[in-house]
Amino acid sequence: MRAYLVSRWRAFRCVLGGLGTSGLALAALLLAPFTRRVLRAAAGRERSRLGIVDLPPVPGDRRELGWAALHATAGLVVGLVGLSLPVYAVQYCTFPLWYRLLDPSMGGPGFVTWGIDGLADAFGVFLIGVLFAVAAFALLPGIAELQAFPGRRLLAPAADADLSLRVAELTATRAAALDAHATELRRIERSLHDGTQNRLVALNVLIGAARRAQERNPAAVADILNRAQDATEQALAELRAVVRSILPPVLDDRGLAGALAGLAGACSVPCALEVDLPGRCAASVEATAYFVVAEALTNVVKHSGAGSVAVTARRDGDRLRLRVTDDGRGGADESSGSGLAGIRRRVAAYDGRFAMTSPAGGPTTMDVELPCGS
Repeated sequence: MRAYLVSRWRAFRCVLGGLGTSGLALAALLLAPFTRRVLRAAAGRERSRLGIVDLPPVPGDRRELGWAALHATAGLVVGLVGLSLPVYAVQYCTFPLWYRLLDPSMGGPGFVTWGIDGLADAFGVFLIGVLFAVAAFALLPGIAELQAFPGRRLLAPAADADLSLRVAELTATRAAALDAHATELRRIERSLHDGTQNRLVALNVLIGAARRAQERNPAAVADILNRAQDATEQALAELRAVVRSILPPVLDDRGLAGALAGLAGACSVPCALEVDLPGRCAASVEATAYFVVAEALTNVVKHSGAGSVAVTARRDGDRLRLRVTDDGRGGADESSGSGLAGIRRRVAAYDGRFAMTSPAGGPTTMDVELPCGS
C-alpha cells in the first residue's frame, strides 16, 4: 500500500511539474518571435524534468517549437484535469465539516449548484468527493504519462542527429576526463610535496642529528629519536590519506553502501541515508560515487548552514543514481570554489550526468547519474 501511495504522489508531482513547464511553453510561444532563448530554456526544463539528456541544439531542428505548441495547449489542459481531481476530492470529502459556513441556497462547492439542506445533502457531496478520489488514484499515473508524451517524443535526440551529437558529447567527455585526470595528479602531487615530502626531509635531518649527537651529546639522542618517530608516524598517516584519496580501502571492505554509511555517520550535519544497491558496480565508478558524496557533504558542512541533509543512492538498471539534498541557505555556485566544478568533471569523465538546483533560500539538490559498468 505504501508503494502504491508513493507512486500516486509521484504522479501528482509530475503533473504539477508538467503544469509549470506548460506555462513556460506558453510563454515561449508568445515570445518566440522575439527570442529563441525562452523556448530553449523551457525545453531544457522539460528535458530535466523527464530525465532526457539536454544535448546541443541541431540547426534547423523545429521539434522544440512543436513540443511547445502541444505542451502549451494539450499539456496544459491535461495538467489542469490532473490537478482538479485531487483538489475536488479534498474539497468534496471535507464538505460535511464546513457546509454550515455556506448559505444553503447558494449550493455546494464546485459544480454542486443545488441547495444543501442539512447533513444528508452534505454527505451526498462527500460521496461525490469519494468518486473524485478514486478517479484521482486510478487516473493520475496515466495523466502524468500523457502529459509527458510530447516531451519524450519530441525533445529526445533525433535519430538522424544521434551520431553527430554523440560524437560531440564524447569529445567533451574526453576533454573533461583529461582535465579531471590532470587535476587529480596535481592534487596528489601537492599532497606528497607539501606533506609527506616535508616529513621525510625532517626525518632525514633528525636521523643525521641523532648520529652526530651519539658522539657529542648521547643524552639528547633519545629525544631526537622520539621526534624522528613522530615525524615517521605523521608521514605514514599522510601517505595513508593520499592512498585513501585515490581508492578508499573501505570500498573494498564494505562496498559502496557501507562506505556511504560511513560518510553519513561521520557528517557533522544530521544525514539521512537511503541506499538501494543490489550488486556491485565497477570499482572506478564506486570510487567516483564515493568522492562525489564525500565532496557534497563537505560542501554542506562548510557552506550551506543546513540543519539536515539526505543522501539517496540507488541502482536503476545500468545506471547508478545519487541525490544529495540539504535544507540550507541555497545559492550554491560552481564558480565560488566550493568543489562543485570538480564534481562535474569527475562525473563527466565517466560519461555521467550532473545537475544541481540551488535557489536562494534553499533547498539545494544535487543529482548525479553514472553508468554502472561491471
